[in-house]
Amino acid sequence: MKKLSKKYQAALAKIEKGKVYSIEEAVKLVKEISSTKFDSSVDVSFGLNVNPTLADQLIRGTISLPHGNGKTKKVLVVTNTKLDDAKESGAEYFGGKEMLDKIAHENWFDFDIIVATPDMMGELGKMGRLLGPKGLMPNPKTGTVTMDVKTAVNEIKKGKIAYRVDRDGNLNMGIGRVSFSEADLLDNLTAVVDQIAKSRPSTVKGAFIEKVTLSSTMGPGVEFTFAGRN
Repeated sequence: MKKLSKKYQAALAKIEKGKVYSIEEAVKLVKEISSTKFDSSVDVSFGLNVNPTLADQLIRGTISLPHGNGKTKKVLVVTNTKLDDAKESGAEYFGGKEMLDKIAHENWFDFDIIVATPDMMGELGKMGRLLGPKGLMPNPKTGTVTMDVKTAVNEIKKGKIAYRVDRDGNLNMGIGRVSFSEADLLDNLTAVVDQIAKSRPSTVKGAFIEKVTLSSTMGPGVEFTFAGRN
């Protein structure tokens, strides 16, 4: 068993054992017990009562956080028909099939997300085995397959993030940085928990959100509850 660091143990000692905090208390406490020398990410983790192998229980989507999440994403736009828009969008990289060839032949991944126009999905589909496991395949459901390249890139730059439940029913999302104010973190967190709560499938029996915790990088999780949790 891995030995816990002194900083982690000190942070853990400030969390009351067995207590489920309010959402406001969780935000305040996570900021207080963060002990890294860098500006830690603040993440929310949901344990959901779903079976992701069932289409109607595969919880996924996108959300634009009110205050962003403090991370700057590099965007690659793959298009043949909207090159001018891609150039003006603020994307770090843009182009057609030559960009996909660079990924395939040079193992190039100096980007965080791909936005593509529909005309390129045939070529992108051939790269599913390479892009899929990395979570980089564009999808109309997340707004990354679109003719409106400018809007898609703008939303990503402002903090729009995609989420998806894993095969064990867990869903994790970065909602900001420790340097954010309590008010901004609370706004972001509230937006996320509201959206996840509303995504409850009609086929789920019993509690939908079984557990939800907030934590900072390398820090312990603080379990919390909120109005509307079910």
